[in-house]
Formats: sequence, C-alpha cells, structure tokens
Amino acid sequence: MSAPASERTVLDESDFCRVISLERKRTERSKKPFLLMLLDFGGRVPADNHIESLRKALNGLTLSTRETDVKGWYRQNAVVGVIFTDLDIENRNDMLGTMLTRVIGSLREHLTFEQLNQVSISFHIFPEKWEQDVQRFPSNPILYPDLAQKAKSNRVFCATKRLLDIVGSIAALVLFSPLFAVIAVLVKFSSKGTVLFKQQRLGQFGESFNFLKFRSMYEDNDPKIHQEFIKQVIKGAYDGNAQGERKPVYKMTHDPRVTPIGQFLRRTSLDELPQFLNVLKGDMSLVGPRPPLAYEYLEYDLWHRRRVIEAKPGLTGLWQVKGRSRIGFDDMVRLDLRYLRASSFWLDIRILMQTPRAVMGGDGAY
Repeated sequence: MSAPASERTVLDESDFCRVISLERKRTERSKKPFLLMLLDFGGRVPADNHIESLRKALNGLTLSTRETDVKGWYRQNAVVGVIFTDLDIENRNDMLGTMLTRVIGSLREHLTFEQLNQVSISFHIFPEKWEQDVQRFPSNPILYPDLAQKAKSNRVFCATKRLLDIVGSIAALVLFSPLFAVIAVLVKFSSKGTVLFKQQRLGQFGESFNFLKFRSMYEDNDPKIHQEFIKQVIKGAYDGNAQGERKPVYKMTHDPRVTPIGQFLRRTSLDELPQFLNVLKGDMSLVGPRPPLAYEYLEYDLWHRRRVIEAKPGLTGLWQVKGRSRIGFDDMVRLDLRYLRASSFWLDIRILMQTPRAVMGGDGAY
C-alpha cells in the first residue's frame, strides 16, 4: 500500500542532485538505466500563484508516481524532478508516451489550463544512447547537476585554476618559443606535411575541440591500426607485453606511422608543446585527464566516461607522473577519478612540479 501523499518526501535541490549522482554510479555498476523527468515552470507562472501552483504540481506528481520514485527540486522553486528506476528502456517511446499521458492527466486535476500550458516537461535517460559518429555533446549536462553545484561552491578554486592556466600557458609559450621554431623546421624538412597536427578530441561533456600537436606521423596515415590497438587496451584484452620492453607498456611502441623525428618528439614529449595554446584558449587545463579521441570514447565502459565528463582535459595529470604508459587503462582511469575527487590548487601545483621529472625520465613515453 502506497504511503499517504503527506508522507512522501520531496527533496530540496542539493539532496535531489546528490541522489542523481548516486543513481548514475548505481547504473555504472548495474547497467540498469534510469529516467529523469523535469517539470520546468521557468518562472512564467504569475508571482502570486507561483508557489501555490508548484505545490499543486507536486501533489499531482505524488499521486501519479510510485512510492519508490524519487521526487525533488532540480532547481529550487522553479523546476521539479522525478527519478524513475527499473524501467523498460528498450520500449522507450511507448514508455515515455504512457508516462507523459499519466503525468499530464494528474497535473490537469491540480492546475488550471493556463498554468498547465506554461509547464515544460522533458525526459532524460541515463546512460545516453550512443551513435557511431560522435561530434559534440554525447553527454547531457542536465544529468549532472551535481557538477554545476560543485563548480558553484568552488568558484574560488575554479577562478584560481583558470588564472594558473592563463599565466602558466603564456609563460610556457614565451619560454619555449625558441624550441617552437627549431621543432617546426625539423618537422617541416624531415617529411611531407604540415608542421602542426590538428585532431578532433573530446573535452568536458564530450564537446569537440581542435587538439594541437607537432606532427609526429607521416601524412595520410591509416588510423585503423591505432583504433584496433586502443580498443584492445580499453577492453583489457592487451597484456602490456611489448617487443624490447622489460616492463608492461600500454601504448604502441613500434608505430609504423611515426617518423624518425616524431619518435624523438614523442619520447621527449616535445610534440605536446602546442597544447599550451589549447590551455590558453580554454579548451584544456594545465592539469586534468588527457582528452580522448571519439572512437576511444565509444569503447568506454560507463564508469570510464566520468574522466571526460567531470572535468576539463589537461596537459598533464596524475597518470603522467605516476607511470604513464606503464599503467593499464582501468588504473589510468582510477588515477583520473582520484584526481577529480581530491582536486585542489595545491594538488595541481604538486603535479606540475613533478611533471618535468616524469618527462625527462622518459619512462612510459612513446
């Protein structure tokens, strides 16, 4: 027997956003999707009727949803949310149609026609359905309100981090400007092609951006060799044994696409220098998870995606200073998530100070 409406809890904004975060993590383990329904009043209800209309809408939702469905404020006193679990997502069109009819019917009993006409209803399913051609925004920010809350509560850290990015990238571009000129000449005259290599990578929430590197490969190479290799690495099917290596390596060590000069640039990480321009522009940060290619992202397990969704990509990070390509993919993701949980200005400083030693050591760089 369902609990009386008066006993059905409607969570406040912070608690409701926390539940959405927990449901995402539960789905990562169980693979069982959940649905977030939002009723957005948008502040369009007249001020004197606004709170009363919202109260009536909540009463209607309470009566038309299950006791196990979590209800709360997605945006306090403006957007009401309901989380539905244990649904048959395979028949999503029929399910959403039935749910919409039921909710509208219940709201019609508690709102005037004018009030009901001003309500915007939207549905958001986690995990999102993936397409083979990922261009931008494969992840829906609406399903991650906790990240917006975190950024809002950490405004000082976010502003300080961005200031560090700007100052650090400008200083690096000035300091390494002579190297830019030398490397550009070496790349230009060692093989046919452009000096800078531009590649579409995925930033936070999967937004594409032009990722810059000094070109280290021959022009017009076939990416399938890397695509098949990285697929095996992500799936855990590659054991890390590489020819001529005593330690495990989870990166292609004898890539036929790489030029002789490119091999040197990769081992010394000098091919990464143009990414300071990405940092200055704001596509990347000095510290954060490395940005993946779209075809890599498509191979990710649900929990892997958090390394991309929850932070802006970085030039360096815990992975780079804790072993680089010597570490398997799952362990690399765990390091990225560990950074996201403990991120702070001083952690960024420590990682930046450890990066030169990791780069000069060259262990795990290919």
